[in-house]
Amino acid sequence: MSGRNRLIYLPLGGAGEIGMNAYVYGYGAEGRERLILVDLGIAFPDMDTTPGVDVILPDISWLKDNLDRLEAVFITHGHEDHVGGVGHLFQQLKKPIHARKFTANLARRKLSEKGQDPKMVRTAPAFPETVTAGPFSVSFLPISHSIPESAALVIDSPAGRVIHSGDFKLDPSPIVGEAFDPDLWAEAAKPGVRALICDSTNVFSRHPGRSEAQVAPNLRPLVAASKGLFVATTFASNVARLQSLAKAGEAAGRSVCLMGRAMRRMTEAATEEGLLTDFPPTVSPEEAADIPRENLMLIVTGSQGERRAASAQLSRGKYFGMEMREGDTFLFSSKTIPGNEKEVARIMNNFSEMGVDVVTDDDGLYHVSGHANRPDLERIHEITNPQVVIPMHGEHRHLREHAKLAEATGRTGIVAPNGTMLDLAGNKPEVVGHVETGRTYLDGSALVGQFDGVIRDRLRIALNGLVVVAVMVDDDGDVLEDTWVDIRGIPEEVRGSASLSDMMEEHLAGALARISRKVADDDEALEDLIVKGVRKIAQDEVGKRPEVTVLITRLAAE
Repeated sequence: MSGRNRLIYLPLGGAGEIGMNAYVYGYGAEGRERLILVDLGIAFPDMDTTPGVDVILPDISWLKDNLDRLEAVFITHGHEDHVGGVGHLFQQLKKPIHARKFTANLARRKLSEKGQDPKMVRTAPAFPETVTAGPFSVSFLPISHSIPESAALVIDSPAGRVIHSGDFKLDPSPIVGEAFDPDLWAEAAKPGVRALICDSTNVFSRHPGRSEAQVAPNLRPLVAASKGLFVATTFASNVARLQSLAKAGEAAGRSVCLMGRAMRRMTEAATEEGLLTDFPPTVSPEEAADIPRENLMLIVTGSQGERRAASAQLSRGKYFGMEMREGDTFLFSSKTIPGNEKEVARIMNNFSEMGVDVVTDDDGLYHVSGHANRPDLERIHEITNPQVVIPMHGEHRHLREHAKLAEATGRTGIVAPNGTMLDLAGNKPEVVGHVETGRTYLDGSALVGQFDGVIRDRLRIALNGLVVVAVMVDDDGDVLEDTWVDIRGIPEEVRGSASLSDMMEEHLAGALARISRKVADDDEALEDLIVKGVRKIAQDEVGKRPEVTVLITRLAAE
């Protein structure tokens, strides 16, 4: 195999998980392939595993190590798990970004917010026109999804044609954006498709996907029949749903108010790019406060339970002066993404305690998925007729099931989770390497590596508490008696009214009085003795092994 050019596919994020999409393609001699990156997304943290983290990003260390080979970045659509990392990671890449006009608008905003040059984002034409990046010729093939102007990528190289589906559904009437065009996709497949890298999110859903147009007729009677304030939440990026909700409010004689920065950003971008032309007029949050509740509809962010979003804040009290009351209605026009169930349920229960009527999509009336179900995946396989199907955008079980679906129709299906490098150039795809992949955390304003220990230490403190011990050692090597202990996150009172910190100080006073000069002069040995003593007391009294910080002060002779 040596000496020939390779066509590599390497997922750095999004294959084996839902979110944080980042896929590398390369063509050329081994180790010298020219590269392109498809998508640069984020995932969202949770308090159980990533407390305090703002955003989770793919680890692009391998890409940075090969930055001189990277030609460009291509973004399939404007969802955060595909474009959300652009602002955070562009400084490390500094390569041209190509996207269709609506997605490009969002990407430019992200660069501007981070003080980067928005001109690095270039608006790309749709199929069959192409963008050249090194040995690649890339075209944006329109596809319907739950956000306007989504696209698959038709990626041509000397090794043949690959289609990267992006996120998609087969929707003949998406309300906003382009309908699925099977003839256009068949045209894209005419030269032959070496590999289809394909969305796997809904591979376990065995009924055909439903159109966005089926939602609007159900929203109008719900809003019209409601009393008091009507509030709805959905994905801010689902511009078509925002329009359907707003029109339902307008038809019911209600003033419509968008609450949440993401809502306003999406509608502004869609209006600027001519995608929204008849969105009902809206009022500002300040104006909404003066409108009678029964004449008002709020469309708010936070469908996934995000703590800072409008939905969560309304469930805890007031937001922009608005509050929910008994008899009001709150609609979740969305599906809860796995992992967010606790946060969403907490909001629902808070509203229920207020006497608010909570309406969900449990009966399928008020939301449709933006991803292709199993029959739709089978149809896209048939239209493109690829030699190989490589599932992406799904947890490992989704990838495996999708590969089996491809094999059932006589095609080759390959499971390639994050870090797996495939060569697609030969007669049969083969694994040619593995790359270390992981996560990067945006923690405040700092980017923190997954294995840097910051989040690990935070979790340990959250689980076991923290003890701070301060000791002073004089120039003779004697530990002074005033050892000080402060505890955080551990019960202070034990055995009735005994103080845990007092018990630790008493133990340390006795133990430190007996240490040798050798131990007293060695910071590491002294710290180890203190940590073991403190942890033993905590384990015996409260069953915890806390994190221990030891502050050693050495007094010099005058």
